[in-house]
Amino acid sequence: MNSEELVTVTVDALEEIKAYDIDVINVTKLTSMFDYIIIASADSTRQSKSLANNVQEKVKAAGGKTYSVEGEQTGEWLLVDLGDVIVHIMLPSARDYYNLKALWTR
Repeated sequence: MNSEELVTVTVDALEEIKAYDIDVINVTKLTSMFDYIIIASADSTRQSKSLANNVQEKVKAAGGKTYSVEGEQTGEWLLVDLGDVIVHIMLPSARDYYNLKALWTR
């Protein structure tokens, strides 16, 4: 699965569980470690955990692989490493504080 297909599957999985403010950022000119960063917001820690689980399930069903998941204990900021795509699922307070979109869209 190429990175564009992975982005499509991931965004669909996020939208299915009602993630909002989904940003897809192409970072191929900034780093060679991965191609895209997806940032999504969730209303609660329960929703953020459900979003991360749904992303993992949909990617696996499409033939992709999840390399790691971080932040499951608190649920305020979850990172799902899909290889060429990194997914950040954040509560609005964490998203505002860390402002990852500004960091990666210079």
